[in-house]
Amino acid sequence: MNEISARLLKWYDFHCRELPWRATRNPYYIWISEIILQQTRVSQGYDYFLRFIERFPTVESLAVAPEDDVMRMWQGLGYYSRARNLHAAAKQIVAMGHFPDTYESISSLKGVGDYTAAAIASFAYDIPKAAVDGNVCRLWARMFGIDDAIDTALGKQVISAVAQSLLPLNDAAKYNQASMEFGALQCIPRNPNCDVCPLSDKCVAYAEDRVGVLPVKSHKVKVTPRFLSYLYIHNEEMLLLRKRTAKDIWRNLYELVLIESADEMSEDAFLATPEFAAWQTRVGDNVYKGCVRGVKHVLSHRILHTSFYELEVHGKLVCPDGYVCIPFADLDHYALPRLIDKYLKNEKSPL
Repeated sequence: MNEISARLLKWYDFHCRELPWRATRNPYYIWISEIILQQTRVSQGYDYFLRFIERFPTVESLAVAPEDDVMRMWQGLGYYSRARNLHAAAKQIVAMGHFPDTYESISSLKGVGDYTAAAIASFAYDIPKAAVDGNVCRLWARMFGIDDAIDTALGKQVISAVAQSLLPLNDAAKYNQASMEFGALQCIPRNPNCDVCPLSDKCVAYAEDRVGVLPVKSHKVKVTPRFLSYLYIHNEEMLLLRKRTAKDIWRNLYELVLIESADEMSEDAFLATPEFAAWQTRVGDNVYKGCVRGVKHVLSHRILHTSFYELEVHGKLVCPDGYVCIPFADLDHYALPRLIDKYLKNEKSPL
């Protein structure tokens, strides 16, 4: 075994975190954990994993579940395409008659890329395929002084080749867990403690004082501002929601009545818009109750500048086409963006 790999595995023996998806070879559980942990910290994903497998203990139970139930269980994790892909892939697996057990067949599942397929293949079946996530990219880019940008095809190819060359064929699962854990706990993005690193004498970046500049990325993601004004329209028993179906943020989640603008508006300017006036006449006799403004919500590619305006309807709530009137008592059955869920629970809910 390569000396670097041997040291890595020894480090893992003493420093690995006890996590429920590491104590199983069940490919379904491993798959669920890997999808949850995409773009999600372990500390956040841990409880979601436990709740998800309690609600959907088998791939069959996930496949037959209504999509709204799946989205509701995912609420708050973000990147909701993961939940939609997970649901679709569960149906693929049921149609296959068994969970796929080769790297190629695992790769055929919707929402499963090279890293996730390698992780499942190695953790569940000991298939000798290196799993390369962001933590692994950072580790090997620093260790071998790799200057190729890790967000390019060439950079990914170089890192993957290095990771594969170090993989012990008879211990793929532990090697992959160890390299990811090392990147998450020891070779962290900013200010790693290289003085206590068991690999520092092998590390090119440490020797050349380049730990702070590796790995290289070719570009930064452009963040776009959006300006959202939500109408919280309700009577004593119900509120008005609609399901987002367009290919945009929060697809298939429910939201309040939305009026989006090119720029931020003052309260007076918004209340003077024809869109606001139209909603006032559309939903029945109502009174404007005030607003919550300046709520900023950051997504990966967007900053949402949000305001909430409340209309309280007296008597029956009129439900226009494309919208649903939801009893407050049933609200927990609907998947909402975390931004709206927090507003309803903490700011203005009449419950």
